[in-house]
Amino acid sequence: MNRKKYRKSKSSKKRTAIKIALTLAVSLLLCISAYGIYLVKKAENAANNAFETAGDREMSDLRDEKVEPLHDDISILFIGVDDSSKRDQNSGSIRSDALVLATLNNEDKSVKLVSIPRDTYTFIPDAGKEDKITHAYAYNGPSSTIESVENLLEIPVDYYVRMDFEAFIDVIDALDGITVDVPYDLEEQDEFDNAGAISLDEGIQKVDGSEALALARTRHYDNDIERGKRQQMILQAIMDKAVSAGSFTKYADVIDAVGDNMKTNLTFKDMQSFFEYAKNGKPDVETITLDGYDDMSTGIYYWQLEQESLMEVQDILQSHLGLKPDTSSFSDSDASEFGNAAYNNE
Repeated sequence: MNRKKYRKSKSSKKRTAIKIALTLAVSLLLCISAYGIYLVKKAENAANNAFETAGDREMSDLRDEKVEPLHDDISILFIGVDDSSKRDQNSGSIRSDALVLATLNNEDKSVKLVSIPRDTYTFIPDAGKEDKITHAYAYNGPSSTIESVENLLEIPVDYYVRMDFEAFIDVIDALDGITVDVPYDLEEQDEFDNAGAISLDEGIQKVDGSEALALARTRHYDNDIERGKRQQMILQAIMDKAVSAGSFTKYADVIDAVGDNMKTNLTFKDMQSFFEYAKNGKPDVETITLDGYDDMSTGIYYWQLEQESLMEVQDILQSHLGLKPDTSSFSDSDASEFGNAAYNNE
């Protein structure tokens, strides 16, 4: 074969291979871009359908002006409820089965999570009396629960996300399960109240939505504090899975899962702001516990909070939201100087 023709043929094949590779690369980028646009539109529609306000509440009474997630330190209350038809949701007896408050610090993009035990004995403003915080929801839905949490922790609750258990299960299933550390062998009912339907062994393992719900809800093996820790662990596992690279193709199913089973006063624009917290992977998350003790003195079970622990948590959250200086790293002389300055400014 003529060497010139051979070189020309070889060069032509090389150019053809490059063209094919470039075409595939461009096609892939277009597909990813199109999928990204599709996801954004889908998420926007879901967010618009999920949007609601808690009664006539435009912002917390503890705020002087409305905050924005992109610029301010904010708080979000996650309310888990079981309002299935089996629970007779029209009877006015719906209760919050899980309450987790998150504070987000805009400067360092950190998050603090506080689980509030459902049987916590506290003042319910809409009831005008002290009761279990789980009962607050029955008075006026999210707004009653929000006001009770604000009264308890002495911080503003800026946003809330109300999600039922069906959404919780569907989100985890859409992510193809999550990895958790099961603290003990567990046998529990499922979301349909089928006794013994969920069985888990102690140890680190992958669980589906129904199994995760059983782990989050069980009250038969420990106490409300440990229950809160399990819920925090599951939330972190969901965050880990959601921000992992392999979950990108699952986002459409996740959006579908929350679409019909979530209500929130966060707008789509607000939600987009949270990408700042996850752009470098999962943000720094600290879990906090409200210490207390079992109380059956009245014949009814309550979780009575230790006042010293409650005040410490209030201080941590207020500092994280920028409502007061963070004195945790102050020296005695620093604290003294700050106190003198505050006195002189009065």
